Amino acid sequence: MAIVKLKATDGTSIEYDDQRLAGTGGVKDVYFSPDPSYVVGVIRNPEKSDKEKLKKLVGDYYQDIIKGEFGCYWQDLFNWPTKLIDDNGILALVTPTWEKDFFFSIGSKKNDMLGIKGKEKNGKWFASANHQQKHLDSSERGDWNRYFQCCIKISRAIHRLHAAGLAHSDLSCNNVLIDPIKGKACVIDIDGLVVPGRFQAEVCGTPDFIAPEVMSTLTMKVGEQGKCLPRRETDLHALPVLIYMYLLYRHPLRGKKHHSNDPTEDETLMMGSKALFVEHPSDVSNRTNPAELKDSYLPYADTNKIPYTTLGPYLKELFDKAFIEGLHEPRKRPGAASWNTALVKTVDLLQPCENENCAHKWFVFDNSTKPICPFCNTPYPHTLPVLTFYDYRGSSYMPANHRLMVYKDLYLYKWHIDRTVSPSERLTDDQKKPLGYFLFYKGKWVLVNQSLPTLQDADTKEKIPINKHIELTNNKKILFEQGGRLALVQISNM
Repeated sequence: MAIVKLKATDGTSIEYDDQRLAGTGGVKDVYFSPDPSYVVGVIRNPEKSDKEKLKKLVGDYYQDIIKGEFGCYWQDLFNWPTKLIDDNGILALVTPTWEKDFFFSIGSKKNDMLGIKGKEKNGKWFASANHQQKHLDSSERGDWNRYFQCCIKISRAIHRLHAAGLAHSDLSCNNVLIDPIKGKACVIDIDGLVVPGRFQAEVCGTPDFIAPEVMSTLTMKVGEQGKCLPRRETDLHALPVLIYMYLLYRHPLRGKKHHSNDPTEDETLMMGSKALFVEHPSDVSNRTNPAELKDSYLPYADTNKIPYTTLGPYLKELFDKAFIEGLHEPRKRPGAASWNTALVKTVDLLQPCENENCAHKWFVFDNSTKPICPFCNTPYPHTLPVLTFYDYRGSSYMPANHRLMVYKDLYLYKWHIDRTVSPSERLTDDQKKPLGYFLFYKGKWVLVNQSLPTLQDADTKEKIPINKHIELTNNKKILFEQGGRLALVQISNM
């Protein structure tokens, strides 16, 4: 053991073991410390680093995001550096050790053949069908609902950065840890932050996540006219790539189309100027060819069997904007807040699969009269109540573009009945409490009122007292509060 003892810029003593490498990044090597609460990332070329940016990172930005309003929430979503070391020629950042949930407990199949037990849950293990199906133990894979929760947290984290005028610049599977068992996510490698007009990117990104405009100008020198560097808009390319990969286990741009016999040039064109969405509705030239793929990539790599429409209407619309309209026009890419909203609404469309052996356990209701799980082809056998929400605006009710699919023991929350409330870091403890729950009771679907003082049948005006229930029948209208949201009940699969 070779313990290196240093002083952080705030005067505190910091130690790390230069014989125990925890990992490497684009510009630094991360070492374990004798104190298990933190690790130390030593920058390899300190003379090329912007010390002013690093000072801001552990200073103003840290105070604003991690120590500011709702900081406890953001502390879980970011692995944010807390201290800077500039001592004895060593420039380094001190960051908290990742939560235990972000380390593999079982590892890979066949007695952890890959030796990943105890190592961090790098997002790459979960963003590829091959990795998941061929290598990961089933107990490490989680279910589809949890992947949505991971994506929601990532989109919120990126939105928070952008709201502060920052960009991550190297958002990728390598720089996001996820735990699909509990639905957790943590954005790491924060030291590459970009501030427009002040701090530019030190790296161009990670392959597969580099935006086309950056990929097309990789060989150009910084400062050369037309050179594109990572910024907010490039985060907004990497973010939907991550979401697409975590939910569909394939890359949105890697299809069968080839542009050059030279592998390097082909890669540059495929991810750069010639980038084409594999599910483009009119140009099918980059569709995947399942016949050329190993079984471990299927059925997910087959866009005919599991198309992106499997994700429902809200995400389909945003993927169209990100990978068709905005693929080569950065300003047209949806913002991180839009992804958060679409993901939250899609979670309200999820239904549990009836097949206990289904790997996904959940699927998105596709508004069909005969719902079926697209992953295991198991039909949903029961009647299915669907609540379509309407908001009172002016003098009439208008569609809220929000639906809730009912299943046993599903809870109703404040954000379902109040358009001014959304599930986010701003939720109060009172807003987190369930207002009601759904049951299949004596052969009927019902909503049990837990704490809504004005719940009523909008047609009969009958009030539903607390601890009583209202039956969900076709075309039933439920009013949650006067002048507030109304739900129209429709029964599918009858």
